[in-house]
Amino acid sequence: MREANVGLIGLGTMGSALALNIAEKGFNLAVTTLHPDRVDEFLTGAGELAENLVGAKSADEIVAALTPPRSLILLVPAGPAVDAIVETYAPLLSPGDTIIDAGNANFHNTRKRAEELAARGLNFVGMGVSGGEEGARNGPSIMVGGAKDSYVPLRPVIEAIAAKFEGDPCADWLGPDGAGHFVKTVHNGIEYADMQMIAEVYGLLRDGEGAAPTDVGTLFESWNAGKLNSFLMEISAEILQASDDATGTPVVDVIMDKAGQKGTGRWTVIEALSLGQSASTIEAAVGARGWSADREARATGENLFPGDTGKCEFDRTDLEDALLAARIIAYAQGFQVLTAASEEYEWGIDMARVAEIWRAGCIIRSALLDDISDAFRSDLPDGRLLFAPAFHDALTKGTDAMRQIVSTAILQGLPVPAFSAALAWFDSMRQARGTTNMVQAQRDFFGAHSFERLDQPGSHHGPWAQKDS
Repeated sequence: MREANVGLIGLGTMGSALALNIAEKGFNLAVTTLHPDRVDEFLTGAGELAENLVGAKSADEIVAALTPPRSLILLVPAGPAVDAIVETYAPLLSPGDTIIDAGNANFHNTRKRAEELAARGLNFVGMGVSGGEEGARNGPSIMVGGAKDSYVPLRPVIEAIAAKFEGDPCADWLGPDGAGHFVKTVHNGIEYADMQMIAEVYGLLRDGEGAAPTDVGTLFESWNAGKLNSFLMEISAEILQASDDATGTPVVDVIMDKAGQKGTGRWTVIEALSLGQSASTIEAAVGARGWSADREARATGENLFPGDTGKCEFDRTDLEDALLAARIIAYAQGFQVLTAASEEYEWGIDMARVAEIWRAGCIIRSALLDDISDAFRSDLPDGRLLFAPAFHDALTKGTDAMRQIVSTAILQGLPVPAFSAALAWFDSMRQARGTTNMVQAQRDFFGAHSFERLDQPGSHHGPWAQKDS
């Protein structure tokens, strides 16, 4: 059997695409899968690229095909399947070998697996891969976490297969243990928010103005040529202008309004809360997917609380400005969560580099990311992306527009959860004195939790405490 530079386990949609990408870049790759019959089928379908592929029907075969130090990429469903493969392969590997989980894993599991395998002399790398099937095949954005020295032998392969932005590979080592998977998780959280905001604009135009999908698609296409340029805007424009072969109607009109999710958006919200951060735009997007699944209840609600939503018009410039501001806010929240996690777990993540490797290949690639990277490489007020001078005018103009959009939507009964969350967070972040002094007083009253004063140091209780003495 020929020797291979790297191995790959899992020949599903993503695994097959990534395997062909690796082979196309000239690396010898050994492949196997949980279903051995799939190996021959894959090799046949690979055509000329099969010259760089080595098929293996068992764990022993693929390990024997690899040149030490061995590197094995896993592209299998997160959770028990990863644990089962690790337990199967770890005894067959040698100290210094590396297992790379390229799926959407919970970073806590990645940290645990890294610690357990380190005790056995093995490396475990959590590698976030974004871009879907097309990205995996032609160049994804890749976020690597694990022991830094374990990335050295992987780097030539990873940088070769990654997307390129003006020649710069959209891939890098971002920190130890779970750093790569956490960055991918937050990437997906921002993706949830951006998708929801675009959907809300579509909904406002559809339900508020009665606009046809093709007209909204044309509008989105024009926006994609300007400051809202992004992959998600590009595909949204294409989706809205596509026709259904069976009915001849816009395909979006025959799709059930019931969105699925695989958990990464929810993980982002959970981790944000555990770190004491707000990811309200992402939380709103996760919530919207959750209640979209409850179609029967929504139908009951429509019958119990009847009444057409009011017809209204929205200024196209206001919509464009509001969407840009909301997108900046979603990125700002996501990067703040990343910053908090990096400090908590001592990862040392370079936020500017994260923005750079998201500029091509990944789902949230957008024109904003150059400005975000530049902002992190300069002096940010209070270290916050929200306060970057580059975004001041867009946020000022965009949040004024958002007030018009959100207030009109609310008055007409049109739901805009992500826009509302973005605006509320922005207003909270520009108010030096908020209202949680009242919350602290309440906590002290019923639980004697104490509070801090503006005019004196230390912990204090209110006069109500004297009532119990």
